[in-house]
Amino acid sequence: MKNIKVLGSGCANCRNTIRLIEEVAAANGAQIMLEKVEDLQQIMTYGIMATPGVVVDGTVVHAGGMPARSKVESWF
Repeated sequence: MKNIKVLGSGCANCRNTIRLIEEVAAANGAQIMLEKVEDLQQIMTYGIMATPGVVVDGTVVHAGGMPARSKVESWF
Protein backbone atom coordinates (compact mmCIF):
# COMPACT_ATOMS: atom_id res chain seq x y z
CA MET A 1 0.00 0.00 0.00
CA LYS A 2 1.33 3.41 -0.97
CA ASN A 3 0.98 6.31 1.44
CA ILE A 4 0.27 9.44 -0.63
CA LYS A 5 -0.13 13.00 0.59
CA VAL A 6 -1.37 15.87 -1.52
CA LEU A 7 -0.12 19.15 -0.12
CA GLY A 8 -2.04 22.33 -0.85
CA SER A 9 -4.67 24.82 0.15
CA GLY A 10 -7.61 23.09 -1.49
CA CYS A 11 -7.51 24.92 -4.82
CA ALA A 12 -8.89 23.41 -8.03
CA ASN A 13 -5.48 21.98 -8.98
CA CYS A 14 -5.25 20.26 -5.59
CA ARG A 15 -8.70 18.72 -5.94
CA ASN A 16 -7.98 17.65 -9.52
CA THR A 17 -4.65 16.12 -8.46
CA ILE A 18 -6.42 14.04 -5.80
CA ARG A 19 -9.00 12.88 -8.34
CA LEU A 20 -6.27 11.98 -10.86
CA ILE A 21 -4.30 9.98 -8.28
CA GLU A 22 -7.45 8.09 -7.28
CA GLU A 23 -8.26 7.32 -10.94
CA VAL A 24 -4.75 6.09 -11.78
CA ALA A 25 -4.52 4.01 -8.61
CA ALA A 26 -7.88 2.36 -9.37
CA ALA A 27 -6.87 1.71 -13.00
CA ASN A 28 -3.67 0.02 -11.80
CA GLY A 29 -5.37 -1.91 -9.00
CA ALA A 30 -3.10 -0.17 -6.49
CA GLN A 31 -4.11 0.21 -2.88
CA ILE A 32 -3.37 3.66 -1.56
CA MET A 33 -3.85 5.66 1.59
CA LEU A 34 -4.50 9.20 0.37
CA GLU A 35 -4.22 12.16 2.72
CA LYS A 36 -4.91 15.83 1.98
CA VAL A 37 -2.61 18.20 3.89
CA GLU A 38 -3.78 21.82 4.01
CA ASP A 39 -1.84 23.03 7.06
CA LEU A 40 0.82 25.49 5.87
CA GLN A 41 3.27 24.54 8.63
CA GLN A 42 3.11 20.87 7.63
CA ILE A 43 3.48 21.73 3.94
CA MET A 44 6.58 23.81 4.68
CA THR A 45 8.27 20.85 6.39
CA TYR A 46 8.45 19.20 2.95
CA GLY A 47 10.13 22.22 1.36
CA ILE A 48 7.25 22.70 -1.06
CA MET A 49 7.14 26.26 -2.36
CA ALA A 50 4.44 25.73 -5.02
CA THR A 51 1.31 23.65 -4.63
CA PRO A 52 -0.05 21.17 -5.16
CA GLY A 53 2.75 19.01 -3.90
CA VAL A 54 2.66 15.23 -3.82
CA VAL A 55 4.53 13.02 -1.37
CA VAL A 56 4.67 9.26 -1.98
CA ASP A 57 5.92 7.09 0.88
CA GLY A 58 7.70 10.08 2.47
CA THR A 59 9.40 11.35 -0.72
CA VAL A 60 8.35 14.54 -2.53
CA VAL A 61 7.65 13.46 -6.13
CA HIS A 62 5.91 16.57 -7.46
CA ALA A 63 5.46 20.27 -6.70
CA GLY A 64 3.63 23.05 -8.50
CA GLY A 65 0.68 22.58 -10.82
CA MET A 66 -1.22 19.46 -11.66
CA PRO A 67 1.03 16.53 -12.56
CA ALA A 68 0.68 14.85 -15.96
CA ARG A 69 -1.18 11.54 -15.97
CA SER A 70 1.99 9.78 -17.19
CA LYS A 71 3.90 11.12 -14.18
CA VAL A 72 1.23 9.86 -11.78
CA GLU A 73 1.28 6.45 -13.50
CA SER A 74 5.03 6.24 -12.87
CA TRP A 75 4.37 6.36 -9.11
CA PHE A 76 2.57 3.02 -9.36
